[in-house]
Amino acid sequence: MTLTRVLLKNRNLLSKIKKYFNKDIAIDLGTANTLVFSPGQGIILNEPSVVTMQKDFQNEKRVLAVGKEAKYMLGRTPGNIVAIRPIKDGVIADFEITQQMLKYFISKATQKNSFIRPRIVICVPYGITQVEKRAVQESALSAGARSVHLIEEPLAAAIGANLPITEPVGNLVVDIGGGTTGVAIISLGGIVICESIKVGGDRLDESIINYIRRNFNLLIGERTAENIKTNLGTALCIEKDNKNLSVKGRDLVTGTPKTITLNRFQVNKALTDPLEEIIRTIRLALEKTPPELASDIVDNGIFLTGGGALLHNMDLFLKEKTGLPVSIADKPLLCVVLGAGKTLDHLDLLNQITIK
Repeated sequence: MTLTRVLLKNRNLLSKIKKYFNKDIAIDLGTANTLVFSPGQGIILNEPSVVTMQKDFQNEKRVLAVGKEAKYMLGRTPGNIVAIRPIKDGVIADFEITQQMLKYFISKATQKNSFIRPRIVICVPYGITQVEKRAVQESALSAGARSVHLIEEPLAAAIGANLPITEPVGNLVVDIGGGTTGVAIISLGGIVICESIKVGGDRLDESIINYIRRNFNLLIGERTAENIKTNLGTALCIEKDNKNLSVKGRDLVTGTPKTITLNRFQVNKALTDPLEEIIRTIRLALEKTPPELASDIVDNGIFLTGGGALLHNMDLFLKEKTGLPVSIADKPLLCVVLGAGKTLDHLDLLNQITIK
């Protein structure tokens, strides 16, 4: 065996060993879903950010289910079981439950080598406070992390969308998540301007629930509202669309189960207010943008990421309202976690964008 072949064989062996022991992970700790990325493996976990707790006869709580199993229980639990979303508007609302949820997800993601403490990159909304930052870090450390790096979601989304964030060029990213929408102007590896509002997928669901309550005297749950948004939701009605959907709920007048039929125009009307809030936020960010970066944005337009990018005609709606070209990123739901995952292989970039 030649020396070259020996060296190549050893290099491949070392690469396999490194891959086996490298359990560093990136986490998109979202209001609606938590995603975990591992270098060399890709997305290894994608589950709802939901935890169900059960009270015993002494009124003490214990975790009953986490993730998909817990979400299925939403709206279907008896009195002694409660389904909780510990992440509210992109930040931790319940520290203890978030800690248990993170511990479950980290354990599940690193179960093959549970004795190895991973380095973890976690994405957080722009403008997170020091208290919220500490809560996220302590949750991850107590859940088994060796070290924790926090990076802002707009930056992670831009990296995941393969934008040239380190170049002196203005990039406008609109990341519409479950709890928040971040509008960021990014250049030279940093956020120049960012406006964030607590409007996202959950707010769209809430608007649908309120619209149906007001106009049909019908009460529906979160899962039903999400189904309506997915199947009928549209940001812009540009032509006649006869698509309908049967919706079941409880009649607020008689108290009995009832079924109604919704169409796309009605759902579009229900979403008007939160969509207009997103537009106002984009305009506010553009008003604050330096002229040189504004000229770049005229050429490059808006890059749309997050689950909200999948709302029917969302790109056309933003184009009509802003006059800018709009591009939807490949895999918009995964942009944040994929961007965070890329930083694990580029330590210089990670150190540059980590929140201090």
